[in-house]
Amino acid sequence: MSSTAPRGSMAPPSPKQRLFDQYEREHSTTMRVLRAYPPDRLDLRPHSRCKTARELAWVFVGERAFATIVVEGRFGQEAPTEPPPPPDSWDEILAAVEEAFQDFHEKMEGMSEEYLSETVPFLAGKDRPIQVQRLEFLWTMLFDEIHHRGQFSIYLRMADGKVPSIYGPSADEPWM
Repeated sequence: MSSTAPRGSMAPPSPKQRLFDQYEREHSTTMRVLRAYPPDRLDLRPHSRCKTARELAWVFVGERAFATIVVEGRFGQEAPTEPPPPPDSWDEILAAVEEAFQDFHEKMEGMSEEYLSETVPFLAGKDRPIQVQRLEFLWTMLFDEIHHRGQFSIYLRMADGKVPSIYGPSADEPWM
């Protein structure tokens, strides 16, 4: 917005546009964190109950597939399937995360405000279905991506990688 524009002259973004814009920003940050990870440390498992770095990075791909099922209203209509294992190559994982983002990005572009305001079934707990607005579900998925990115940033530090700035300076990328 230009500093010379009169106050209030621009319409606020629609709920869909707000999500769309935030989704793009967060994905860009997620990719910066993933690209900073040392590929020779993909088997790092900080604790026996934790995923390996490879498995955790693969979660970003699986989340897009899951979001698509819920947003398209197919949740509960088809038997759940086991996600495929992550590829061995870090480059393949990064490419798959980017591809999943692009595919989902295109789906989001085609969704109308009306469609996003409709409700779809989702589980609030074990065997407890509730109706959620598609838009709210997508925000939840975005927050979940942010959560897993935070987890991954810890793996990155443990693997002696350089942690990029996420929402502010890091020890490796200070603001000057």
